Amino acid sequence: MAALRRIARERGGWWHAYVCPAHGVELDHGDVLAGVFPEGGARCSYGCRVDNEAVRGAWLVLSHQAWARHLRVLAHRGERVEAVARLVEYTALYEELATAQHGEAQGWMLRGRLFHQALTDAIWAVNIGHTVVTLAEHGTDDLSGVLPLLDSLERAALDARSVLTGKGQLASNYTAWLNAAGAATGRAAAAVRGQEWDGRKEWLEGDSGLYAHLRVAVAEDGWEWEGSTYYHGFVLRAALLALRGTDPAAVPADVVGVLAGMTDVLAAIATPGGILPALHDGPYLRDPLALEWLELVALAQQLVPSGALDAVAARARAELGGGDDGLDRELGGWFAGPPLPERPAPGALTLFGAAGYGVLRVAGIHALLDFGPHGGSHGHRDKLSLYLYGDTTPWQPDPGQVPYAHAEFRDLYASTEAHPAFRVDGREQAECTGALLASDDRSVTAEVTTAYEGVRGVRRIVAGDSYLVDLLTVTATESRHITAQLRPGTALDVQVQAAGAARTTWYGDETLHGWHTHRAEVPVRPVSRPGPGPADDPQRVRTRVDFTADTDRVTFASVYQAASAGPAVTDVRLDGDGLTVCLADGSTTRFRTED
Repeated sequence: MAALRRIARERGGWWHAYVCPAHGVELDHGDVLAGVFPEGGARCSYGCRVDNEAVRGAWLVLSHQAWARHLRVLAHRGERVEAVARLVEYTALYEELATAQHGEAQGWMLRGRLFHQALTDAIWAVNIGHTVVTLAEHGTDDLSGVLPLLDSLERAALDARSVLTGKGQLASNYTAWLNAAGAATGRAAAAVRGQEWDGRKEWLEGDSGLYAHLRVAVAEDGWEWEGSTYYHGFVLRAALLALRGTDPAAVPADVVGVLAGMTDVLAAIATPGGILPALHDGPYLRDPLALEWLELVALAQQLVPSGALDAVAARARAELGGGDDGLDRELGGWFAGPPLPERPAPGALTLFGAAGYGVLRVAGIHALLDFGPHGGSHGHRDKLSLYLYGDTTPWQPDPGQVPYAHAEFRDLYASTEAHPAFRVDGREQAECTGALLASDDRSVTAEVTTAYEGVRGVRRIVAGDSYLVDLLTVTATESRHITAQLRPGTALDVQVQAAGAARTTWYGDETLHGWHTHRAEVPVRPVSRPGPGPADDPQRVRTRVDFTADTDRVTFASVYQAASAGPAVTDVRLDGDGLTVCLADGSTTRFRTED
């Protein structure tokens, strides 16, 4: 099979175009190391064959990126002859093709050379640079022919970063990868020349370097400013890759604090079974993403270790199955000194004030309340959404996002309609920011007042002894059509009971039970309808439930209990100013509603 592998001879495009126009699913990659676009067109899992210029360009991105990663694997495993030969081949190809910025890139893009985007160039260059660094550890006599490529990639990273920072975009996630590319290729070129690397000032310590970027791109609560799980990990992984060969003790204390805080974010939002909620833009489920998480965890554990990340890596490896190339297991000794102290495990409640997330853990339920800033171009219209997970079951997940080139499905998955939020008059929420009202070690309360004109929403989640309480109150200056939404990621059963109350059962590896009631001066209508599930497959149907009332004030109350927890909830009553939860052992607990 190795003899059939070849490097494609064409420049790449924009990988987000690799999506089925009919079904919204990412197309099958085929054999990306074969260097030849799939005969008859790229396959969709529903039987489509797609072949157009954008899709071919996207496939070339996947192929070149796969080759760059494969070269790292070859270098680590001692398959030097092929690794060096392919690097020399890429050197000639880059000199032939990447002589100027890509003329077919879209106008909004920071233009690349081998690819439409400079970001894509940088990701590819990081892998090329680290391939050479690994090879250089065992000799450099055969690597001199690669120097023109390394020097060109470092210059390209510097040029692109200058354009970006010239626009005042030091905080952009692109900056992290441009710095990582400059550091990796510069370090590799120095190693080939037998010199000490002198690029720390430029790529790590300078005014536009990695440290400066992290200081402005990451908030005090540890979140990368966009509030997206994917882009948070994207920036953290770039930083860890840029720091190869650095002694952790030599990293500035404030930067170490940033990196530790970023690690803590992932530890806090991850379920005990390793699910990372796909908050805001980012794939819901994707093999290349699983490889990225494995790499990130392997590197982070050598700098700021966290026990919670072991489950993230285990889940990623299980998702990959036969697609695991083992690169993460080759990355030992990444830093030039021992790791810093292990990070503490998250407690029952973790509150992220800047990003606007509250994570509450209770009796087998991992709940996440979203109330923070919109998040720029990667934000979703989902203020006061409540996401629910078991250890390994996404009962009510953030649905993630499709490849960006599919405009219709991208808008759908950014919409209020797709999230477990609230809607008014059937309209979308405005892009807005909520506010934290109160929190303690067992509860968090947040509000939003700018999602709809004249409307205030307040959501409070509380940890009971063996269950989770959810209280959503929406008030308006006049009667409006107000809806609270359930958006399951698993199979769901719904049973309407007396007085408009309802029961739900959520399935998966674990089972969740829900009790739903309300307080309003008018009837609340529970309606279930089919809708698309998470974004890895928009054609997968899930049962959505909307609770709707035409009123100027309504409180929707839900109680959730994992089937494994007890004593069991037997009744839920909402009256006066509170919610009463009754258990099988005869005990009751009263919870206040929003004033």
